[in-house]
Amino acid sequence: MSGKGLVPRAEIRALTEARLTFGPRGRALATGDALAFALDHARARAAVEAELDLPALAEGLGRAGLPHRGVTSAAGDRATFIRRPDLGRRLPEAEAEALAGTGPVDVALVLGDGLSATAVALNGVAFLSALAEGLAANGLSHGPVILARQARVALGDGIARAMGAETVVMALGERPGLSAADSLGVYITHRPAAQTPDSARNCISNVRDAGMSVADAALQAERLILAMRRTGRSGVALSRDLASGALPGGQ
Repeated sequence: MSGKGLVPRAEIRALTEARLTFGPRGRALATGDALAFALDHARARAAVEAELDLPALAEGLGRAGLPHRGVTSAAGDRATFIRRPDLGRRLPEAEAEALAGTGPVDVALVLGDGLSATAVALNGVAFLSALAEGLAANGLSHGPVILARQARVALGDGIARAMGAETVVMALGERPGLSAADSLGVYITHRPAAQTPDSARNCISNVRDAGMSVADAALQAERLILAMRRTGRSGVALSRDLASGALPGGQ
C-alpha cells in the first residue's frame, strides 16, 4: 500500500493475527501464504490431538506448593473424547468417589486438557498458581488441583460436587483457530448443578502470551469468584450485576 495518507501494510498486519489479503487476488494463494496456512492447520490439529503431560504438570504444581489429584472423564481416551463431547462432560462415579475426601472447599481448581493441551502446558500451572495465591489472600480454601484428562467444561461441575466446593474454576485449552492454538480458557461457575447451563458460567478467554496475561486473568478470576460469593450468582445474572454496579458491598 502506498500513497499519501495511506497506512503501510506492515502496520495493518501488526494490529491482528488474522489473515489479511491486499491487492488483486489470483486463482491460488501465493506459495508463502499456502505454506503458512498449512503450518497453522497442523498446529491446530496437533493441539487438539495432544494429551496432557501429567508428569510435567505435576512437577510444576509441586514447585508452586500445590498438591494435585488426577481424574479422567467418561470419554476415557482421546479418540472418544473428540467424537463424544457428552462423555467429556461426565465424571465417572468411581472418580467422584475418589474425590470425596478432598473437601469440602470454597473453590475447586481444575486444569483440563480441553481442545488444546498445548495451551495447558504453556500457561495452566502459572495461572492456577497465581489464582491460588489470590484465593489464599482472601481466606478461601481450594484443596488439591484436579488434573482432568479428556475434559470438557462441564466436567468441572461434577468435580465440584464431589469435592463439596461452592465454586469451580475450570481452566482448559480452547478450541484452536488458524491464528492461535495455545489459548487457555477459564470457566467459573458458582454452585454448579447436574445440568448447569452455559449461561450460568463466566468465561475468561484468550489467556496466552499474545492475548490476556496470566496475571490479569488470575486477578479477573479472583474478582469474579468474590462477586459470586457476595451475590450467590454467576454467569449472565452476575454479568448484569457487574454492568449495572448493583453488587452488594462494592466490587
